[in-house]
Amino acid sequence: MKPEKHLISKKYPVYEAIGNYIQSKESVVGIDARHTHIIIINKLLELEKKINAIEKKLTKSKKSKVRK
Repeated sequence: MKPEKHLISKKYPVYEAIGNYIQSKESVVGIDARHTHIIIINKLLELEKKINAIEKKLTKSKKSKVRK
């Protein structure tokens, strides 16, 4: 897979919506860094939970195959 397929480009359908969601007129850089980091950390925590659930299922599956 090419990395650019996974990057959000300006052509990405929700690019502007995401930009509007994290923007801040009070910030020098134009975005609310705290808000943006909270969103990123929350998404990483969600992904971690999903990965842990998948790992548990795989472990159970491997154990049940070994027992047979």
